[in-house]
Amino acid sequence: MYLAPEKKKEIFAKYGGSETNTGSSEGKIALFSYRISHLTEHLKKNRHDYNTQRALQLLVGKRRSLLDYLKFKDISRYRAIVKELGLRR
Repeated sequence: MYLAPEKKKEIFAKYGGSETNTGSSEGKIALFSYRISHLTEHLKKNRHDYNTQRALQLLVGKRRSLLDYLKFKDISRYRAIVKELGLRR
């Protein structure tokens, strides 16, 4: 399993404030980014896996909408998470 519960708690502890705060936008964005990078590596090896390609596109869309929401609510938190995760936008 690529995403163990310990790894998930670590991501939420680092970006979401605490490991039990699984509803924070920053934590969700970081989790989506981790999953996106995992699926991207999978697709580099398996170019014709169209189901994974669709799942990747949906995850990118979810992350984009969360980033848009965070940008609307608090621009400083948005800039901090984009910088910390190294996102291009």
